[in-house]
This record gives sequence, C-alpha cells and structure tokens, in this order.
Amino acid sequence: MESTVHAMDDGTEPELRTFLVEHYWPGVTPGEFEEAAERVRVAAGALAREGRPIRFLHSTLVPEDELGFCALAAESRGAVEEAYARAGVGFDRVVESLELVGQTGVGGTKGNDTKEGRP
Repeated sequence: MESTVHAMDDGTEPELRTFLVEHYWPGVTPGEFEEAAERVRVAAGALAREGRPIRFLHSTLVPEDELGFCALAAESRGAVEEAYARAGVGFDRVVESLELVGQTGVGGTKGNDTKEGRP
C-alpha cells in the first residue's frame, strides 16, 4: 500500500525532499526489520491522508552491518520524525539525501560498481 501526497490549497503539489533514516540495530532479523518498516509505512500513510506531504519510498536492511535504512519523501524532517514517533520505531539519525535511481555508471552500464564508477 503506497501513501499519497495531497495537493496544497492552491492545487499545487508541495516540494518533497528525500530523507534517509538510519537504524543501527544489533541482532535484528529480517522479519523484525520488515515489521518495523511496515509500521513506518502505515504511519506515513496516515499522515498523508491527514494532508501532510509525506510518502514512504523503500527500506533496505544490511544484516552483516546490523544496519537498516528507510527512505521517505517529505516536506520536512519533522514529518519524518512524526511518522516514526507514531509508528513507535526508533532510529539513529535522519539525513536529507539524494536518490539517483536508474543512473548510468562509467562505461554506460547501469549499476556499475567498479572502482572507476564510484563517486
């Protein structure tokens, strides 16, 4: 279920920024992380239905490093923090980020992860 962003009173869409939320969670299982991310998704959806400009984008778990990340599009960091508070999910930090989806790496290959292709 994807949350929606409502138009502002003048009919325009608010400008959303991308925020990456970092979770350091020793011993987390994929199921625990998935359940927590779903609670955040539901909370963001509820905020969006109330007219707050926020949308849950995706989550990523890095089990080897005991790290989880969730990406949300929102008008402000405060909206992201409110979604987490409503979901009852803790986090270590929230940072504004830039998503480069489908970018072409060195040599014209999408997803190129060679040393030369890294920024």
